[in-house]
Amino acid sequence: MRHLKSGRKFGRTTAHRKAMFRNMVSALLDKERIRTTLPKAKELRSKVEKTITLGKKGTLHARRRALRLVAQRDILPKLFGDLAERYADRPGGYTRIIKIGNRLGDDAPMAFIELVDREEAEDAPVEKKVKPKAEDKEESSGE
Repeated sequence: MRHLKSGRKFGRTTAHRKAMFRNMVSALLDKERIRTTLPKAKELRSKVEKTITLGKKGTLHARRRALRLVAQRDILPKLFGDLAERYADRPGGYTRIIKIGNRLGDDAPMAFIELVDREEAEDAPVEKKVKPKAEDKEESSGE
């Protein structure tokens, strides 16, 4: 029985899983929105929220504990500065998961995980290049 055993294993070794989540926490804190599978996003949510709470505390001990979950040191000033100020009045719930459908290759459920109250200007929608249809090519080549 697996009573009180929290967390998914994702078919990875412990070291691989820890490294993967350290990288994902760092990427989310840096970019404020990442695309991943839904189960990974759900596991990542708790790790990011605990890290932001450490950033709000601002103590040396909190800084050292946050360094365990953040892969790059250059993200720490953002965590303990900008993000700590942004979420100072919020008692939790710093992330949002948005389901975006299934991945084409293996049909895995995909999702965006993002920080709430982030600047929307940097995430302008990217327009996809549309391939010209065969009819358009014939019309343009016939002239």
